[in-house]
Amino acid sequence: MRKPASLSYGVDDTPPLAVNVLSGLQHVGMMSIYLIYPAIVAQAAGGSAEVAVAMISMSLIALAVGTALQTIRIGPFGSGYLCQPIPSVVYFVPSLVAAKHAGLHAVFAMTIAAGLVEMALARALGRLRALFPAEIAGLVVLLVGLATGVVGLRTALGTGERAGPVTSTDAGLALLTLAIMAALNVWGSRALRLFCVLIGMVVGCVVAWMLGRLGDSQLAAIAAVPMFALPTVSHVGFAFDPTLALPFLVAAVAATLKVIGNVTTCQKTNDADWVRADMRSISRGVAGDGLGSLVAGALGAHGLNSSTGAVGLATATGVTSRRVAYPVAAILLVLAFVPKLGILFHAMPRPVAGAALVFSATFIIINGLEIMASRLLDARKTLVIGLALVFGFAVEVMPGLLDALPPAARTALGTSIVLGTLVGLGLTLIFRIGLRRTATMTVSPGKVNTKALEDFLDAHGAAWGARRDVIERAKFNLAQSIETLTSSGVANGALEAEASFDEFNLDVRVSYDGPPLELPQQRPSNDEIMASEEGERRLAGFMLRRLADRVSVSRKGTRSIVLFHFDH
Repeated sequence: MRKPASLSYGVDDTPPLAVNVLSGLQHVGMMSIYLIYPAIVAQAAGGSAEVAVAMISMSLIALAVGTALQTIRIGPFGSGYLCQPIPSVVYFVPSLVAAKHAGLHAVFAMTIAAGLVEMALARALGRLRALFPAEIAGLVVLLVGLATGVVGLRTALGTGERAGPVTSTDAGLALLTLAIMAALNVWGSRALRLFCVLIGMVVGCVVAWMLGRLGDSQLAAIAAVPMFALPTVSHVGFAFDPTLALPFLVAAVAATLKVIGNVTTCQKTNDADWVRADMRSISRGVAGDGLGSLVAGALGAHGLNSSTGAVGLATATGVTSRRVAYPVAAILLVLAFVPKLGILFHAMPRPVAGAALVFSATFIIINGLEIMASRLLDARKTLVIGLALVFGFAVEVMPGLLDALPPAARTALGTSIVLGTLVGLGLTLIFRIGLRRTATMTVSPGKVNTKALEDFLDAHGAAWGARRDVIERAKFNLAQSIETLTSSGVANGALEAEASFDEFNLDVRVSYDGPPLELPQQRPSNDEIMASEEGERRLAGFMLRRLADRVSVSRKGTRSIVLFHFDH
């Protein structure tokens, strides 16, 4: 890898001790925000403050282990990049469902099962890639964000959680907390943007205390907890529930897709010459992530998943060295023995916690939309996404939609993430029937229509789900090569354009009767270009070579074939 100039310390560099420790503190500060998830899950299961504290402490230990498993290559585990895990929103909604229906023991058992599924997926990524194209990956991320936002609103306003109307105090406190987070994120400095959620929660808690929403009993409970203590494991137990298998299976798929995106981003960030994803590193990253969730479930903690925020923080600061993982893991282990941290999250007023969930959900939703928009969408993919979203929304706005199903099926399918994802996957498999992967077009030399050539690649690129940037480069090469061949008189008679695509390659071939087109590796001089049409053809050939990842010219009988290969 060649380190980009924008990075101060690349993945293989060793930063000074001060930089290492300060970077570790920043990452831990960002990761600690998500400790709100295990606190809410413990409350949903009816757990006491002591249970919430123990669950948060165990989550911190699991985070330390997961950080090591992801950043350090250990056997078949570890991507080798700084993309450590957090208590993930991917497992949050399934864990809430499990906590309410079967208690924390079911949460832990199903988290272990999800980790095993993720590890199995890591070994089959190459064969399963066709099942998880970009539109499905974006759909799952979008559904996770929408479900988290709904949970956040219900947590903040009390709807769906307790009887009674929404109070103006709760609504005002939630809106104030959300407004502070948004203002700091939009107009604050880099440090304020980095910790906008943490600052918003602190300010929200202070306002809640002033409004009487944080009582003396809660403050006394915080004061009564010792600063340092050994974590307890009395809450740990395991109860596998088959009715919860589908929600956690979908969560494992979503977690896998998130790791793929994060490790790919790390590869691109750390390599100035990056062309395509290294699937070996990605597979190791997914395996390490799955093992991290397995460890979390075994310890009685919330499910973990690689953090997009951690990748973004490393990129923004220019410190992507994997050695930052050492202080991160050490600090997390120390915090696991500080029970006051857990009781603080447990005592957090619900409007404040709900506002934090809504704020984080907005970025997850946009991330999902961007993933889906990264590919051209035809009618098939539009139907896949649209129908999956409709069915996903229906579960949230029409709680009685699945009442006709048996209780076990209602539990398994009763979340927008599960139903929407299953609809999307099912339609993807159905719509692959009859999908052509190769297309041809005949071009008359006297009637070259550049727009028709571009529309040809646009239409088939959308049907195949090709990346926009790759199609744009291919459109230029196809149009310019045919114009060069026809205008210079090299091609005799009709030309044939052929495009073929798989998930990794896009090949565009132009065949014609006539001598081979020259594609020089060096630009012709200005004198050569000005001297003759031959110089102009050589310049055009040079430009065509630059835009493709690989080019070749061959000859079969009287026909010449120009191949432009684009990595996908």
